[in-house]
Amino acid sequence: MNQLYTKRIFLLLLVLAIMALSSCKKLLEKEPSDFVQPQNYFNSEADLNLALAGVYDPLGSEYLYASGLWFQFGNCTDESFYPNSANAFAAPMFYQYDYTNSYVSGLWEQCYIGIERANLLIENVSKPVMDEKRRQAILGEALFLRGFYHFMLVSNYGDIPLKLASTKSVNVVEIPRTPSAQVYAQVLKDMQDAELKVNKASTIGNSSRISQTTVEGMLARVCLYMAGNPLNDKAKYADALSWAQKVVISGENALLTTPNLTYTNSPYSQIFINEAQDVYDVKECMWEADFNMFGNNTAFSEGGRLGTYGIACNNLDTGYASSNVRTTIKLYNLYQTADRRRDWAIAPFTYTSTTTSATRVPYAATAVINRACGKWRRSFEPLSSPKQQFKSGQNFPILRYADVLLMLAEAENEVNGPTATAYNAINSVRRRGYALPVNVASAVADLAPGLSKNSFRQAIMDERARELCFEALRKPDLIRWGVFTQVMSATAAEINGSNATATNKALWSLGYNTAASSSRYLLLPIPALEINVNRAMTQNPGW
Repeated sequence: MNQLYTKRIFLLLLVLAIMALSSCKKLLEKEPSDFVQPQNYFNSEADLNLALAGVYDPLGSEYLYASGLWFQFGNCTDESFYPNSANAFAAPMFYQYDYTNSYVSGLWEQCYIGIERANLLIENVSKPVMDEKRRQAILGEALFLRGFYHFMLVSNYGDIPLKLASTKSVNVVEIPRTPSAQVYAQVLKDMQDAELKVNKASTIGNSSRISQTTVEGMLARVCLYMAGNPLNDKAKYADALSWAQKVVISGENALLTTPNLTYTNSPYSQIFINEAQDVYDVKECMWEADFNMFGNNTAFSEGGRLGTYGIACNNLDTGYASSNVRTTIKLYNLYQTADRRRDWAIAPFTYTSTTTSATRVPYAATAVINRACGKWRRSFEPLSSPKQQFKSGQNFPILRYADVLLMLAEAENEVNGPTATAYNAINSVRRRGYALPVNVASAVADLAPGLSKNSFRQAIMDERARELCFEALRKPDLIRWGVFTQVMSATAAEINGSNATATNKALWSLGYNTAASSSRYLLLPIPALEINVNRAMTQNPGW
């Protein structure tokens, strides 16, 4: 069975799961008629797979990886900014929002939808007669996803209700917040319980579903978050190192080093061309939020917004985009000229375009602040599927092997200092960025030897921006490193010192000045609906 067919089957299961399992929470109906009662479901392996597809589904919602996490909440850091006007309390990209904002509530709601579906599946996974290994794999994926959705909540909202059982009554709504440390402990438990149950990436054959090394890599990420602000559990650096090492030792994953020469001679850019063309590389792209636009067949399509905020273009055949994710001068200057990642991640051109044509126009060397994100380019989307204006089928990389190597280097430095292990991990990522052999020392690409622990830490911070820019990781990285407020203030100063117009300087620096003005922006507010319904809920400080 080829990968595209497998993916379509999984998406079909996902759609059917949504139809079967979703319910409208009608205020006047305590027994919703559009909800499949658990006692009448989960009776076959097919039922379990349908339910599992429903657990994955929130990942592709507007409020997670279709847009929210990387655009609405990720597009105002030292790597990117939003260039258009802000509407008061409606633009998270400018830090202009409050607890009534739809993206604030949407992220919360979608994560708890995923948790509810995971709990239902976990509670009923033993019902059907089936192969036990396949049952355990389904259970492992559900456990991991329950942990992951809790991780998304605790890292964005702080203390949140920990929910480990499905809702038995609509009258049970007053659930107090659980301390973050306890939530994180459960996240670790769920993911660790999943590790040996799920299949290996080489067995699965695509990046849509959770593999064993995906679990291990994500455990490394969770441990790094726990080691940093606000928990500051420094013992977790050693755990992060252990989990990242397990991924490397497994041999299941590797950096993509062979580009398709039809399109590019840069292996780095090939990662994102693959995501535009629905090509899986399970070694590099360990886990992706899966999107697919099957031409005009809207019944089986789910689109995200990757590429639609990239290189400005009005021609649909080339691929419409609005240029609403712009690079910062700092990000551009982090790259050396020989680093191939720069002119891919930061597009050196725009389009002069109409509805029927598009022509590339190179930017002047001084026009850095006008350049848009070029990672996901709509021109590489298959022409066989008519392109939609505001949606694309490009997959979002939730976890890449390059990230695992950089996490390994960071954790090794914190535990043992800048050892050969730490240098080898970061240098392999850098060499790939320069389109050089990843296992051969390079005077051009490698970090300077003999760095201090603090200097190596800064090198990791910079390298994560170069490699992982626009992938929804920068803001949480800045927060866990304890530098968010000072970085936002410095970026505002950088914008004000640029060659932008006075009007644009005032507009573009708005979000940075706002975020730097208060520590409340280290967390999202608890949504208004939750505050209004759940009398046991309290609001985050400053909101």
